[in-house]
Amino acid sequence: MSTFFMCAVLIAALFISGCMSAPVEQTDDRIWNLTLIGDTEEVLTLQELRSLPSVEGYGYGISTVGIKVGPNTYRGVLISDLIERVGGMGPEDLVYISADDGYLWVFGADQIKGEGFMTLNEDLREIPSPGLSVICAYERDGEIIDEEWGGPLRVIIISDQENTIVEASSWVKWVDTIEVKRR
Repeated sequence: MSTFFMCAVLIAALFISGCMSAPVEQTDDRIWNLTLIGDTEEVLTLQELRSLPSVEGYGYGISTVGIKVGPNTYRGVLISDLIERVGGMGPEDLVYISADDGYLWVFGADQIKGEGFMTLNEDLREIPSPGLSVICAYERDGEIIDEEWGGPLRVIIISDQENTIVEASSWVKWVDTIEVKRR
């Protein structure tokens, strides 16, 4: 009987100590590289990317089958800033953003500046486009973007207006390469 009592006390103590432990700070120690290709080439680790100047805004997308995603708050680095690191882009150039799974999306220079996107309200009626920014996001609602949701890096089109919806096919998941194609 005393062995049973000792086991019960030990299990209870373990339970209580686990419930009373301090919260664990969320860290992102995944190994992930982002390759930037333009006039030069640069490889950034996830930690290096997170140390660059960042922007924050609302991302609200709709899939090609009509599923709304968001609105959520995203933080990341402007794609235009990343492109500048490897020589920038001209008005006729294209930007290929590709993913670890082979998915690829092509952006024009106007889109990299946040222009040329159709924007919708919550009733899915077209509205004038507010200021938009295209970012390489690493945080969603203050949390790291996990792999299940397309992280650690995902393209997101953000706005300062919470209820502005954009078509989300361009929200590339698992981004690993951003390349400027000269035309």
